[in-house]
Amino acid sequence: MKSIDPKDFKVVDKIKLKEIPTVLNIEADDDEKEEKLDKVQAKLSDLQDVMYAHNKYSVLICLQGMDTSGKDSLIREVFKEFNPRGVVVHSFKTPTSTELEHDYLWRHYIALPEKGKFAIFNRTHYENVLVTRVHPEYVLSENLPEINSVDDITPDFWKNRIEQINNFEKHICQNGTIVMKFYLHLSKEEQRQRLLRRLEEEKHNWKFSPGDLKERGYWDEYMKYYEEAINKTSTAHAPWYIIPADDKEMSRYIVAKIIWEEMKKHTDIKEPELDEKTAINIELYKKELGEK
Repeated sequence: MKSIDPKDFKVVDKIKLKEIPTVLNIEADDDEKEEKLDKVQAKLSDLQDVMYAHNKYSVLICLQGMDTSGKDSLIREVFKEFNPRGVVVHSFKTPTSTELEHDYLWRHYIALPEKGKFAIFNRTHYENVLVTRVHPEYVLSENLPEINSVDDITPDFWKNRIEQINNFEKHICQNGTIVMKFYLHLSKEEQRQRLLRRLEEEKHNWKFSPGDLKERGYWDEYMKYYEEAINKTSTAHAPWYIIPADDKEMSRYIVAKIIWEEMKKHTDIKEPELDEKTAINIELYKKELGEK
């Protein structure tokens, strides 16, 4: 299997989603993909232990994608070797009444990772310029000044919200959070097949919701707003990566490999050295512990 280069998936110029493949043509069977993923999992787990001890950086992994794009299974498989104390997963659904009493970024701020830890946002702050673009009536529940009807939501409103998201990411990056954003690029046909499997396989029936079909009807609108958001918010400090997602095993490996390659660039992440007094007396401490 050919090597995965993060640059092949990173958004650095304006993109058109319809021109980007949802499958990576690569000669590898599922066993080889799984083997490659296992090796990267182990490396990331070791790195997280060192990062925890270093205690200066945190890592925010953002996952976006249409229903059935594989976000949940990707999280399970990519991060399963992590020490549980070092990774936290947040799944952002419809805002609660408490969350709606604050600005739309508040619930994301309070979920940011502590130093030394990874946080994974399964659906993210970008829902506020994706779902709400497709369904602008949802904005009304935020009870914002001067927004009394959908007609009050102007193009400037969305422009300002994109700017606010960029500022949010710039702020947290400048304060030690490493941000990587992944869009799981699924084809409409593959989504149809996955929804059918949820209906045909009894053990997966619980995953199906009629709302999935309703949202599928807005596919073209979602693609339009995903494309716009990605183009306007992929920055050097908080880049987007577009991951072909029709092949779940391959998408998991690609995401894991990108995280590993990007984290390697932070060469200052090292285990802290012992203070001089402790280092000098290591043999003494060992001797004391050896005594019965």
